[in-house]
Amino acid sequence: MDFKKSKYGRFMNSRVPPNKRYRPTEYEHVANCATHALWIIPSILGSSFLYFLSDNQWESITACIYGFALSGLFTVSTVFHTISWKKSHLRTVEHCLHMCDRMVIYFFIAASYAPWLNLRELGPWASHMRWVIWIMACVGTAYVFFFHERYKIVELVCYTVMSVFPALVILSMSEPASTTMLSGNTSTCLGPLK
Repeated sequence: MDFKKSKYGRFMNSRVPPNKRYRPTEYEHVANCATHALWIIPSILGSSFLYFLSDNQWESITACIYGFALSGLFTVSTVFHTISWKKSHLRTVEHCLHMCDRMVIYFFIAASYAPWLNLRELGPWASHMRWVIWIMACVGTAYVFFFHERYKIVELVCYTVMSVFPALVILSMSEPASTTMLSGNTSTCLGPLK
């Protein structure tokens, strides 16, 4: 069945050729704007809540880092999608915001690791990974700045490596701590066993 020829085909665009940017349909523009804008206020409120629940300086700093990145992600993405949808004639502004949208993803990934790397005792690798993840975010940002939309597969690999690589600090944890952490996470996911 050819989905594009069905009654739902209007919701989907054709495949994008290499070195070209995907152009969302009208429905995708509405969905992108709504779903990103919807989470701006909750991310700000949640971040404030985390900050006020902080017991020490590291928790406060980590709450600010994570909260700023999360709120920034939704705000930049909403502005980009809105401009792209309603003001697409502003090509230079749209291009700049598209780059910012991609760049903020790298910083959000780094900030997502901040609570885990800053607030847990993860072994000797964690102290290095706290900085490596931010260096990776800067390298990813530079990549977007210089090669935006040119090599999509490289960009995908960069996002994936940056998302997975910092988790390797679990290998430097002491055996009992890593076992406790893994079993605790498993029981959290599965719930109490009766």
